[in-house]
Amino acid sequence: KIMSGDGPTWDEMVGKCTELGLLAKKLYVVFTSPTNGLGPVMENLEEHLAYQNKIQNDGIMFGAGPFPDDEEKNWEGEGMVIIRADSLAAAKEIADNDPMHKSGARSYRIRPWLLNEGKVTVEMTFSDKGMSLI
Repeated sequence: KIMSGDGPTWDEMVGKCTELGLLAKKLYVVFTSPTNGLGPVMENLEEHLAYQNKIQNDGIMFGAGPFPDDEEKNWEGEGMVIIRADSLAAAKEIADNDPMHKSGARSYRIRPWLLNEGKVTVEMTFSDKGMSLI
């Protein structure tokens, strides 16, 4: 039986996706928001980006970037980081160590996420050793 109660448990959902032959890659999405305007965010931006580069180079970060406002006109300091971790507790530790969160410039919420579908295409040009994501 796949369903229990009103819907599947998370483990049942992961199992079903695996059975269906989907990628079923467990990741954690960190939604991060300013706690006191953009001033503290900008003050911690350089250290934050250095931390992002470190976890990227260590193979922890899958992707990251800012969110605009709903009209795509302004940036109000919100962002998202997708990380690879063995557990929610490990993901929290990674997020806690971000200078934005350590300083209190931003707070965060973590959601477990199952990457099932999608496509990444990399285009390489040999003549100029160029590369781009499509």
